[in-house]
Amino acid sequence: MEERRIIHEITPLMGKDVLYIADRRKKEFTYPIHNHEVFELNFVEHAAGVKRIVGDSTEVIGEYDLVLITSPDLEHVWEQNTCVSEEIREVTVQFDFHIGDDTLFARTPFLSIRKMMNEARKGLSFPISAILKVYPMLDSLSSIKEGFYAVTQFLTILYELSKCEGARPLASSSYAKIAVEDDSRRILKVKNYISKNYRDEIRLNTVADIAGMSPSAFSRFFKLHTGRSLTDYIIDIRLGSASRLLVDTSRSISEISFECGFNNLSNFNRIFKKKKNCSPTEFRENYRKTRIIV
Repeated sequence: MEERRIIHEITPLMGKDVLYIADRRKKEFTYPIHNHEVFELNFVEHAAGVKRIVGDSTEVIGEYDLVLITSPDLEHVWEQNTCVSEEIREVTVQFDFHIGDDTLFARTPFLSIRKMMNEARKGLSFPISAILKVYPMLDSLSSIKEGFYAVTQFLTILYELSKCEGARPLASSSYAKIAVEDDSRRILKVKNYISKNYRDEIRLNTVADIAGMSPSAFSRFFKLHTGRSLTDYIIDIRLGSASRLLVDTSRSISEISFECGFNNLSNFNRIFKKKKNCSPTEFRENYRKTRIIV
């Protein structure tokens, strides 16, 4: 199988720049799948039917779409798909903020933005309620001539988004290669164990022991804390890893399924199709179509 690679986009941001704002009106999406060093907030309107790919997440968007991506390795693309609109608008804001412990974003007023930026390493999709709240600011951002005021307005957009409820991650942690994090030490120990051993059979009794709880108490605690059952969590880790191998390697589907802890190929195909709405083969072929040789 022909190996293909993702375009690594060179950002228009120059050394001392903070923001690059592109406000476009267009009839179709043509740019291929790509990634880039800088962070990006991308807003799309009047583009129902467009397919949005972020890592191993593939979704068809509605009239409005707003996504924040803060990982240099996370590939993404908006594809034309079934969209027939001739009045598409796309506002792309690329920005270069450092959010380390010695920056302004480690100070109290900016902590919610910093938390959101960390979550957006997997790509973060915002609900329509959040989009409507920041729409007037997004709508006028490209018309602000004074750089300082553009930056302060953009920071306000980020702050409002960081306070909204309902934002959801897109790519899986294992696909995006994001380190396991959690507020609970018990859950973190279990997640670390799973991330190291997901290729093997993982028993409830084993992880309950790691957490120092009975199996029944642990099951309730884990679901309350993560929103997923232990079985669903393990499956998601395995599928994320499998998706990454489907995209990055030419290994056979069968080889990948066993490599990622599925006990037989038919079981892998069934679960993959249920979770991803396509077969592993279709997933691989769709990605190949969106990549170009560089």
